[in-house]
Amino acid sequence: MILVTGATGTIGREVVRQLPADCAVRVMARDPSRVERTGHRTELVAGDYTDPRSLDRALRGVSRAFVLTNRVGGDDDARFVRAARAAGVRHLVKVSAAAVADVGADDLITRWHRTNEDLLLSSGMQWTVLRPRSFMSNTLSWATSIGSERVVRGLYGTSANACVDPRDVAAAAVCALTEDGHEGRIYTLTGPEPISAVEQTAQLGRLLGSPLRFEELSLDRARALLRERHPAAVAEALLASAERQRAGAKAHVENTVLRLTGRPARSFRTWAEDHLAAFGAVPHAAGASQQGPLRSIRTVR
Repeated sequence: MILVTGATGTIGREVVRQLPADCAVRVMARDPSRVERTGHRTELVAGDYTDPRSLDRALRGVSRAFVLTNRVGGDDDARFVRAARAAGVRHLVKVSAAAVADVGADDLITRWHRTNEDLLLSSGMQWTVLRPRSFMSNTLSWATSIGSERVVRGLYGTSANACVDPRDVAAAAVCALTEDGHEGRIYTLTGPEPISAVEQTAQLGRLLGSPLRFEELSLDRARALLRERHPAAVAEALLASAERQRAGAKAHVENTVLRLTGRPARSFRTWAEDHLAAFGAVPHAAGASQQGPLRSIRTVR
């Protein structure tokens, strides 16, 4: 039995979709009604990292588990690892962040990821760590400003990030969950090339058939927007992350997706072509539909 957490989110949803149809899959979610139904023998279970009894139920009979947490500074990983060890789970596949390997990264979010990795590596269980660069899907946060103004706003727009398609992260997770030989491995996952927000904006404009403009934010304005969405410490961590990107720390490309899956990592253009409907407020995007309200500032890891 494979347990998937975070199945209503960007990566977990794709993991469930990509798991082989003959796999026995259990999905843990706070609200199981939000989990997308697939053709798998999928069992849905209500669970919360803060509820030990729900973790015990979710982990009963599980041999491998996909672990994704997002409560920065919280102890969700510690609770899950403790429960998984008690339940006899054999192998955990954990989503972390590429910034962990950057010796110059010492912000709150990166320290939290490092702590969680240390918990996993010292758990006594088998493990695989996935360290993705930022997700191409972060650009969905531009949908509203593109639709209403044909503008993308961001900080350090010419800095490059070897961002990765979430579907490729999920494919790597599926390999680790269904194949032997990934135990004790750490995989850094990137896209096929570094790309800047300015370049992404231009590509989206060409695909949508309507020129888009990138507007550079001042540091003070970026900080204010981030603090509207996040606690101050998290906002500062994201700004520190953007500074590292501006210094070139996130431009390195790995071929891990090709090595694991047998096919190259998807380009940003491919991701954008598959998600044009999300930017449907642009009149030239025929047949697209308006996405709900999203902020237009770009955050990166």
